[in-house]
Amino acid sequence: MRIDEIKLLYDFNDWADERILDACARVSPEQYAAPGTYGRGGLRATMVHILDNLWQQRITLQGFYREPLADEAAYDATELHEDAFPTLAGLQARWAVEQREMRAYIDALSEETLNDTIRYVIPGAVRVFPVWLILVDVVIHATQHRSEAAALLTNYGQSPGDYDFTMFMNELA
Repeated sequence: MRIDEIKLLYDFNDWADERILDACARVSPEQYAAPGTYGRGGLRATMVHILDNLWQQRITLQGFYREPLADEAAYDATELHEDAFPTLAGLQARWAVEQREMRAYIDALSEETLNDTIRYVIPGAVRVFPVWLILVDVVIHATQHRSEAAALLTNYGQSPGDYDFTMFMNELA
């Protein structure tokens, strides 16, 4: 994998996130916070899950999980939770921070580091993956959950519209 390819995927990811977050801003606070059973739950729960994955994978890549944490409760304590984001504005602010932090991480990568492996520890397992694979997984994972958020938003009458990779590329052209 090449650095320019990862950067392009993250440009797309940020573009798609912006479309979803813009649509979230068009629903009522009650709709944003409503519990649900679809995907990760309601809209807020789904959006927090996308953000949490971005954050978790970034800190993993930066070595946070290189050694085991004290116990499973310590792992749970590192997760972002829905109640920490009672308003969309709070979520958007944290999202902007995470996007900047991930971009800074990617901008500092060399081709060698991108294609090297990283070892990390999760409860009950040690994982070893190429750095590029984890970065690609963040985009794929977000795409899945953005689709769930898009369905919820569409049910609220606020479809984010299409956000295909080719649409993004056409906008770049």
